Amino acid sequence: MSTARQPSPWFTSSYSGPNNNSCVEARFTTRGIDVRDSKNPRQGHLSFTTPQWSSFLADLHTQR
Repeated sequence: MSTARQPSPWFTSSYSGPNNNSCVEARFTTRGIDVRDSKNPRQGHLSFTTPQWSSFLADLHTQR
């Protein structure tokens, strides 16, 4: 019997636009984080490990 944890529920990312015109949903997994377009959730999602996601966020902050 497998006891693998299920990913957390999808939530709207804090990086989404204020007018809900560019919504990104995210969820935490055992490996890191998944992200998807809230307007097209059936199109799939991107999965990142925790180090990859941290690096991506760090790059975003340096772009500002």
